Amino acid sequence: MRVSTGYLSHAIPYLAVGAGPPLVHVQGLSPTCEVPTGMERRMALTIAEPLSADFRVYAVNRKQGLAPGASMADIAGHLAAAIEEEFGEPVALAGTSTGGSVALQLAVDRPELVRTLVVIASAHRLGPEGRRVQQELARAVRAGDFPGGMAEMAMDMVPAALRTPLRPVARLLWRRTPDDLTDLLVTLDAEDVFDVGDRLHRIAAPTLVIGGARDAFYSRELFERTAAGVVDGRAHIYPTWGHGRTCVSSETAHLMLGFALASRR
Repeated sequence: MRVSTGYLSHAIPYLAVGAGPPLVHVQGLSPTCEVPTGMERRMALTIAEPLSADFRVYAVNRKQGLAPGASMADIAGHLAAAIEEEFGEPVALAGTSTGGSVALQLAVDRPELVRTLVVIASAHRLGPEGRRVQQELARAVRAGDFPGGMAEMAMDMVPAALRTPLRPVARLLWRRTPDDLTDLLVTLDAEDVFDVGDRLHRIAAPTLVIGGARDAFYSRELFERTAAGVVDGRAHIYPTWGHGRTCVSSETAHLMLGFALASRR
């Protein structure tokens, strides 16, 4: 499988694989807005590979060099401009976690650019616990404890019994602090106030919301409310899944594929 990397217009980093019409998949929260590498690359390909026989999958991050104070509408606007310039047609759009917030904002603001929409482990706003966790991460980063902040956020995605033994391992995974964390902080602040619940009716594309009932960042009610707010929306909830499993499962990828193919026909 040939993997291409680079930047779309408006400094949007991407990893691309496959052949066919474009499917743009907005990735979840990451320390920097760069082309996915290492663990992030492997996670992106877990979702992209099952789709790559039918679509040219672009796993994209947010624009590099976000302006302080940028809103989610600004972040989605960068990607919308890139889609318009690079593809010149509506695309199949998907977003995971924070990427789901970007995708929903884009679909609300520029519905003519979206052929189908899949929202994975995300909703029209963060749940109370999700907001708390991300606010704690922002505080830790501003206090100079990036590894600790990332480790604590990761602990919210694993069973409670595993948190104590895994916490030091998580700190080691994030021990290297990037030189510039501005893009991360801008994204966290933008998502903290993000809420398109009253504008979901603007989304014109068939929409699927995939969630786990045990997600620490969003509730089942938020997933279902998001789907219900879209004219042609539906939700698929895994009753025993949490946030992490929903984000990276190959079953999620195959559900996305079936939905995108059915909508294309």
